[in-house]
Amino acid sequence: MKVISQQQLKPALLAGIGAMLCISALASLEQMSSQLLWLMAPFGATMVILFALPDSPLAQPRNIVCGHLLTSLMGLIILHSVGVSPLSLGLAVGAGIALMMLTHTVHPPAGANPLVIMLTAQGWDFLYSPVTSGLVLILSFGWLYHNLLCRRPYPQKWF
Repeated sequence: MKVISQQQLKPALLAGIGAMLCISALASLEQMSSQLLWLMAPFGATMVILFALPDSPLAQPRNIVCGHLLTSLMGLIILHSVGVSPLSLGLAVGAGIALMMLTHTVHPPAGANPLVIMLTAQGWDFLYSPVTSGLVLILSFGWLYHNLLCRRPYPQKWF
């Protein structure tokens, strides 16, 4: 059995606590407001990158924001122009990935956005809530958490 060192334990616990607090804040806001959505499943995967790998290019605000916005927009465009089919689901995910690559804003969790949007038949307001509203809270929380609580600089670059 491999022993976990204190050097491994501390960052793992800090990442887990940061993710827990951020998702809990989003869930609490959603529970308090019947008008706004704050959560979507891909945000759970964003927590892994933001809190476990904050120095990664994938965890920088440009990638998080643009990745989620571009893929969400692609999901909405495909949904509202051609509907949902196996081909349109694949097209939306593939086009979202291509857009992230072309704009140098790859954020892997965002690849799930078109599926979430199309399989739940979301309207255009989904782009504002939960996508944009959630991203504002996530990045604000990530900045506060890393800079004030963990005493480490985040982000390396805003945009």
